[in-house]
Amino acid sequence: MSFHPSLATPQSKAKKMMLWFAMISMTMMFAGLTSAYVVSKARPDWLVNFNLPAAFHISTLVILISGLSFWIAFKNLKAGHSQGVTRYTLITLLLAVIFAFSQWVGFSEVVEDGYYFTGSESTVTTSFLYVLVLTHFAHLIGGIVVLIIVLLRHLKGIYFDAPLGFVLAHTFWHFLGFLWLYLFVFLYFLR
Repeated sequence: MSFHPSLATPQSKAKKMMLWFAMISMTMMFAGLTSAYVVSKARPDWLVNFNLPAAFHISTLVILISGLSFWIAFKNLKAGHSQGVTRYTLITLLLAVIFAFSQWVGFSEVVEDGYYFTGSESTVTTSFLYVLVLTHFAHLIGGIVVLIIVLLRHLKGIYFDAPLGFVLAHTFWHFLGFLWLYLFVFLYFLR
């Protein structure tokens, strides 16, 4: 049962379904990339002593906390508390930027360790790492744009009358968090 009548309209249901199709497509893409990673582990040139940068561990914690803060923002929207929505959406946006920065630091650590995406110094292992994390990073940039739009629309008071955009953003943000958690655990245990 929806908390707002506008969420039960055929148009709202269609938009939710379109988001789910997009997220399923992204999941399939990452499933294909991680499957290729697993198959490539049999190569003789695969790195066996590669460790994930510490910044990736920190970014995992940050994105999990951001999911909690956006969930609290969503609860405040449902309760009609505008200041809470603003506060926790801003916290989520700040955490998203911190996550992006920590990813940048993580890649700096990878480069400092002498691992590159392409060229004579690159390996298939680090190329996969770059492709997986940078593809997630591209989706994260989209998520940050969505958070900015949601915050601006909330400040205009739109979501108390028509909360669909917030609901979609909430769903997508949690999807990004779960996707990063999957990638982190995958890369951590299947090095």
